[in-house]
Amino acid sequence: MQKLVVIQWILMLNLLNYLPGKAFGNPDLLFNEKSSLTLYESLDFGGYEKPAFEIFNQALAGYQKLKALQKLSDKEIITLIDFSKSANKKRLWIIDLKNSKVLKHTLVAHGRNTGDEYAQYFSNTPQSNQSSLGFYVTGGTYIGKHGISLKLHGAEAGINDNAEKRSIVMHAAEYVSEAFIKRVGRLGRSQGCPAVPVEEHQEIIKTLANKTCLFIYYPDQNYLSASKLLASIDSTI
Repeated sequence: MQKLVVIQWILMLNLLNYLPGKAFGNPDLLFNEKSSLTLYESLDFGGYEKPAFEIFNQALAGYQKLKALQKLSDKEIITLIDFSKSANKKRLWIIDLKNSKVLKHTLVAHGRNTGDEYAQYFSNTPQSNQSSLGFYVTGGTYIGKHGISLKLHGAEAGINDNAEKRSIVMHAAEYVSEAFIKRVGRLGRSQGCPAVPVEEHQEIIKTLANKTCLFIYYPDQNYLSASKLLASIDSTI
């Protein structure tokens, strides 16, 4: 009986590690999809379209590891970008875990050599003009040719760790707009940066700056098999 009580307490503590506003646990623990689903279902999406649970589950797993390794601030923000969706659709979500709500759902560009309307090709190579997948930790802001921009630090060796060398940042772009889509037939493309709408970029960058988690998703098996931040996902509910 005493052994059963101990096991129940362990399970409860593991679940709390995934609830908003709580401290995250040991990065070596198996990620539990059931607790991730509980958190996903508790979020206030505010009328926005929901990202697929599979993407949220992966993002939370990587966030948990980065948080436990003290790579992230106490903002408890996760930004998801789903590059499996058409560039003409809103495919960026900013999720506030602390307050259990989605703050933003908007358009975002991919690299010009990553694809036209749909992303297909990804690279960590300088001058490739392709997007890189995986987890990033946001840095500080600076004023560049696109105005205020946000530095991105690739958190996955061999996958996106050349982000700084490639000058991959988040910035505003006129070609990230519904008007551009109507005129050209698809969203504009960047040199690999996740560019966002001009009218929203200041709010987005202020929210994400200084050690928050950004996850760029695509169902790429090479990435999924190589990512150490996703290696411990337990997909059994």
